[in-house]
Amino acid sequence: MPVTYTIDTKEKTIRTSCDGMVTFAEVVDHFRQLEHDPNRIDGLDVLLDLTGTSSLPETGQILAVADELKKIHEKVQFGACAIVATREALVGVLKTFEIPAQRYFHVVRIFRSTAEAETWLASQKHLRIAVSRGFKARDAGTT
Repeated sequence: MPVTYTIDTKEKTIRTSCDGMVTFAEVVDHFRQLEHDPNRIDGLDVLLDLTGTSSLPETGQILAVADELKKIHEKVQFGACAIVATREALVGVLKTFEIPAQRYFHVVRIFRSTAEAETWLASQKHLRIAVSRGFKARDAGTT
């Protein structure tokens, strides 16, 4: 199966992996599965690993993925999205995804390694926790 995912409810993270030749129809099917997954919880951070994919989506398909996110947005709420891609051409195409995807994620970033993406996602979680507790940057140095 070209698009697979696991949900870590404790960490509030969905890890999605795309392998081989991935079609747009398979991506849409992934969103439908996720929409109806009983383990899905709101506010999931996303780690999207594209290092194993050999396909290269067209810009129109990338924008259509944003449209699919819009369709499930009422049922599925996301946090931060870290995308891992190592092929230069894929990174270039994914940059067109960052702007329309901002409507459905708190923030979207592209990384070259899973370790960098994981570290960044952890920092985003800590930042959201601090903000939810009323932490302000100016409070950092006070005692």
